[in-house]
Formats: sequence, C-alpha cells, structure tokens
Amino acid sequence: MDNLLTAIDVRRSRRNYVPKPLGTSDGEAIQSLISKFNDEQNLNMQLITGNGDAFEGFRRTYGFFSGVQNYVAFVGNAKDVLEMEKYGYFGELLILEATLLGLGTCWVGGTFDRKSTPIELSDEESITCVITIGNVPSDLSTREKFIKKITHRRRSKTIEEMTVSDEELPEWFLSGMRAVQKAPSAVNRQPVKFTYRDEAVTAAVDNTSQEGFAFDLGIAKLHFEIGAGGGVWEFGNGGAFIRKGSGSLG
Repeated sequence: MDNLLTAIDVRRSRRNYVPKPLGTSDGEAIQSLISKFNDEQNLNMQLITGNGDAFEGFRRTYGFFSGVQNYVAFVGNAKDVLEMEKYGYFGELLILEATLLGLGTCWVGGTFDRKSTPIELSDEESITCVITIGNVPSDLSTREKFIKKITHRRRSKTIEEMTVSDEELPEWFLSGMRAVQKAPSAVNRQPVKFTYRDEAVTAAVDNTSQEGFAFDLGIAKLHFEIGAGGGVWEFGNGGAFIRKGSGSLG
C-alpha cells in the first residue's frame, strides 16, 4: 500500500510519449496484471502494443497526444454500470502499478479513433475507454503543461465537500479522503461522496447513468482504500468499505 500511495503522489497524466513499443519486461508485467484482473473480475481489458493508429488522426485527438504506440482498451457494455465501476477501479490500479514501473499513462475517454483499433467487437460490445501507456520524457512538454492548466481550472473539492457525516472523523478516514482528492475524474468534477457513520464507510454518486460517473466511483474507491491503509470495497453505488484489520478482515 505504501508503494501505491507513493504512485498516487507522483502520477501525472501524460500525453507526449516516446514512440516505441513497451520493453519486454514492462509489457510482460502489464499483461500479467491485465490477465489477473480479467480472470478474477470477468473483465475484458486488452493490451495493444506497437500500434498507434487510433491516435494518429489530428481530427480525433485534437493534437492532445503524440507518440502513442501502446494502450489498454476496455471492452464491454457501457450501460453496465457495475462493469464500468470495476474498470475504473482496476484501470486505476493498473495505472498506479505502471507508474511504479516508471511508465507514463493517461485515461482517454473520447479523443481516439475507435474504428482504428485492432479489436474485434460483438454487437453488444464497445470500447468504453482506453489508457495510453508507455515511456515518456522526464519533463512535461509545453503542450502537456497547457492541457493540465485548462483541465484543472476547477479547484479540487475539500474533504468536507466530499464527506457526509456528523461525527468526528478518524485519521484513517481522513487519510483515505486525502488520497481521494488526488483521484483523476473527468474535468476534475469529483462526483463521489463518502459517508462515515458509526465507523462504517460507504461511497456513492448521485447518478451512475451519467457518463463517466461509474468510472469515477471505481477510481475514487481505490484511492480511498489505498489512503486508508487497505481494506475491501463492495462494488456498486453505495457499496460499503471494510477496513483492513476490522470486521470480517480481522
């Protein structure tokens, strides 16, 4: 958990990549995690390497990305909010593990060409989003700095704004919420609220059908879990958190 907490602190969205495939060891490490998450959670994440066709069209990417050759595609039913929440949780876990490998990453919802991905889909499936992944220059490019500025115009919410409680909050809960403050979400909207009552924690958004909210819920849950020192979440809107060392985890 300490390593993942460090990854939360250092990770930044990267859009400028060194245009080459992943190294063998990095690619194997990422694929191993993907296979593990897919098998355990019945998900369909697919690692694409050495193919940046989906990011080469200026009209599709608005010039936001360069050098992308590798990405992880999330294949599923966008209307299945539980699946989308799991993709948020395990996708963000994959990002943090990639950060510890020294790789750059970025969540991408719409600015890529889905038809240019080498993935065969059934009638019920779609590519709901992707994560770009790869080697990056040590410093942010001028364009990355500009995009960071315009995408973070909205200030980060305070812990009080994201918490529902009339009780004194323990330090482990506050630590979890500090990690939630650093969780990525579309346009930094931070829609997830955490309720603390009688030593129990739940997390929810107002509307899971709103685009991206289920992803945001999964991402925020993971960050809270890491910041709080470990535990297990119940998936679903309003799902409960069992802290490590308490309850059935004791």
